[in-house]
Amino acid sequence: MTIARFLRSTMFSIFLLFGLVAVSTTALCVYTVDKQLSSQYVANSAAIAQTIANSSTDIILNRDMSTLQSLIDQFKEIQGVKYLYITNEQGEIIAHTFVPGVPKEIASAAPQMSGAVDRRLPGYGEFIEVSNPILDGNAGSAHVGMDKGFITLKIQTAIGQQIYLISIIFIVGIVGTFVLLIRAAGPLRALTSYAQHLAVPDRAAPTPPEVEDGLLRRKDEIGQLARLYRHLAESSPTEREPAP
Repeated sequence: MTIARFLRSTMFSIFLLFGLVAVSTTALCVYTVDKQLSSQYVANSAAIAQTIANSSTDIILNRDMSTLQSLIDQFKEIQGVKYLYITNEQGEIIAHTFVPGVPKEIASAAPQMSGAVDRRLPGYGEFIEVSNPILDGNAGSAHVGMDKGFITLKIQTAIGQQIYLISIIFIVGIVGTFVLLIRAAGPLRALTSYAQHLAVPDRAAPTPPEVEDGLLRRKDEIGQLARLYRHLAESSPTEREPAP
């Protein structure tokens, strides 16, 4: 069943509105989840870096490099942690988890005692690196790199579930709108047919039963128009003023 022409623009506007709501809601979800997850992983990285800094103070002072290496190796098993390294007070790397060696982008970078920075390492990926000073920087600093790819995967998983729900709502809304518009167009078609029936010269033709049972008994504007058409049709032509 087709939709009446004058309702097509209404349906198109509803489709456009649904699409705008879906796109804007998805964009807001992406932004919110990205911001929250990124903040969460930065906070986790800062906690790991602080734990390493607190645990490695005596190890660094005692120059026990093998124990220091074992300390940072165990943190690499944490989900999302891609690399760790520790620098001394001069900014030299004294322990790390890079294989086979320290990337030149990190080796040549200025030492950072605290805070978070974004790093892009060719061959490794993109990371959020968080640093924490050891003994207020007098013994160096601990650095933890969180994989942005892992964060992106988490975001995609969270957003995918929301988009799935939004898509269902969108499809149900579109189908519901289509059904409602078809139902709205039905009485209008019947009213048009009734007006055409009344306009034929043969006034003795009986009124279709579906009109008597449907249109004329309606309490809305469609019923009012149908009764008005019938009243005009039943008026005697001789009672009207002739056209000049």
